[in-house]
Amino acid sequence: MKKITPFTNIVQTLLSEEEVQSVVQSVGYHDKGKKFTVYTLLQFLTNAAAGQWESYRAVTDKATLCGLPSVNYSTFSKKAADVPFEVFKRLFEVVAAKCNRSTRRKLRIPSALLLVDSTTVTVGQTRLPWAVFHGKRSGVKLHVAYDASANLPTKVIETVATKHDGPLGEKLANPDFIMVEDRAYGKIERFDRYAAEHQYFVIRIKENMTITTPRSLQRQVVERSNVTRDITCKLGTEQCRSEKRHRVVFFQDDHGNEIRVATNLLHLSAEQIAAIYKARWGIEVFFRWVKQHLNVSTLFGTTQNAVYDSYSRP
Repeated sequence: MKKITPFTNIVQTLLSEEEVQSVVQSVGYHDKGKKFTVYTLLQFLTNAAAGQWESYRAVTDKATLCGLPSVNYSTFSKKAADVPFEVFKRLFEVVAAKCNRSTRRKLRIPSALLLVDSTTVTVGQTRLPWAVFHGKRSGVKLHVAYDASANLPTKVIETVATKHDGPLGEKLANPDFIMVEDRAYGKIERFDRYAAEHQYFVIRIKENMTITTPRSLQRQVVERSNVTRDITCKLGTEQCRSEKRHRVVFFQDDHGNEIRVATNLLHLSAEQIAAIYKARWGIEVFFRWVKQHLNVSTLFGTTQNAVYDSYSRP
């Protein structure tokens, strides 16, 4: 299996830690392990089967190569002997129930990126009196869904500059793409809904967004990686908190600034998630081109219909 698609991440896609804990509780097994839990054991066993490990002793040499924590072979063997077979039988039934047409379609996660953002073009207030922005300026805003592979916008919504980005970003969503968005679109309720609707996303979250019950994901160590942390967690405060756990990847940009992105992509490495967000720069290049070539002040008409018509045909 390719290193960019660790088998551990495939297991996480099929069985969440919460689902494993639920099965363990239903069987009546008391999981005493703090670090080496039943969920961790499941990851070890599935990797052992996929990699055809020869024995428990092979764990010491091969576990870390699969993104698993280093563990003594005796710990592995004792845990495997202690967990009732009924636990794994029930887990198999859960996986088998998921392997229907809908799940197979779900696991075919799209690879094309849809970059969603907006740009504001301002002029003097007298030029566009119907689109007053602030002060003595007027402006219009373009909300764009941009296909990164084709280098073309797929959908554009034109509004006055005061219109908020978030709600319009939802109208640009497309389940055939992985949506890549900046902080303006990072709303907790939206993360939960996208996850439920299988709309894949990589969205930057604000620096002050609260992270609760973080759990680190196991990953392969990549030399000179800009990723500093890879976790699953719930987002928000007690007053407004996500219902689902989301993956959050921490990484640094070229200037050493920390960036945090939320995503529901579990089959990709943290480095790939960081690279996906970096690809968002493509829409900024497009916006630069728009402002250089479509200047409001040079348009023949300044009515709402004339301005929007000009920007809807770039």
